[in-house]
Amino acid sequence: MAAPRENVNLLFKLYCLAVMTLVAAAYTVALRYTRTSDKELYFSTTAVCITEVIKLLLSVGILAKETGNLGRLRASLRENVLGSPKELMKLSVPSVVYAVQNNMAFLALSNLDAAVYQVTYQLKIPCTALCTVFMLNRTLSKLQWISVFMLCGGVTLVQWKPAQATKVVVEQNPLLGFGAIAIAVLCSGFAGVYFEKVLKSSDTSLWVRNIQMYLSGIVVTLVGVYLSDGAEIKEKGFFFGYTYYVWFVILLASVGGLYTSVVVKYTDNIMKGFSAAAAIVLSTIASVMLFGLQITLTFALGTLLVCVSIYLYGLPRQDTTSIQQGETDSKERVIGV
Repeated sequence: MAAPRENVNLLFKLYCLAVMTLVAAAYTVALRYTRTSDKELYFSTTAVCITEVIKLLLSVGILAKETGNLGRLRASLRENVLGSPKELMKLSVPSVVYAVQNNMAFLALSNLDAAVYQVTYQLKIPCTALCTVFMLNRTLSKLQWISVFMLCGGVTLVQWKPAQATKVVVEQNPLLGFGAIAIAVLCSGFAGVYFEKVLKSSDTSLWVRNIQMYLSGIVVTLVGVYLSDGAEIKEKGFFFGYTYYVWFVILLASVGGLYTSVVVKYTDNIMKGFSAAAAIVLSTIASVMLFGLQITLTFALGTLLVCVSIYLYGLPRQDTTSIQQGETDSKERVIGV
């Protein structure tokens, strides 16, 4: 009886990863279209904020279906959201850390060459693996570590764009840039694994956890909206430049965000990284067909590395999708004997 159940679980995990990959690829392609069309550009900060609102509403809707009726939904929200300020604060940590990460990434890009930024920012992949090992007490085999660094190199090559000569002299501070990229990489690894630990350390519903996180996410993104584009938004309006395509991009981002949390809950952050890498490859291939993007040798080599790394990481291994406690207990028994 155990084997069929394991097969069902495996198929569910593969389904979640496949959907997340396809949605992420579609989102990237659609976003590229909205940012390259000749229409007036919308404010990306407002789009991020609306995405958080839609994710919150979708999570409430799914929780309503999960609880069965409106009374249970109200009771669940009262108990886990309104009546649990500590839990809300706990789930606000990833939102704040992601906000810091985005700002540090922007600061790094402003003070480093694009090529250097592309290479160093991909260190977030092995950083996530390190955080998984230290924060969740997991172990990775040598082959898995090789596949993680291979994925890091593959993504770098896929996104590689040769530097273009320019007459504009931009004053940069490389030391500040490397410091910012180091903080961004650490934030990326920590926030993802922290959220995974919160999800897997209790029996609280995934959708309750999402609601808790998205509430704080809305507050953080609203602050970002008015710090970044406040003056222009007052002049042009919150929904300036919005078209049907923009709303479609926001919907894709929202659905992708929900599937990301499902992937983190039932697989892990490292698999999320592999899925994101596959999405980059798929979106680039789609851009070749839709926008005439040229395939380069570095892209082909990077795609090969990504595919090989996904295969190597997927080889039979110890389960890394749950927090390991059995090994610690067995060691304590041996010491006691």
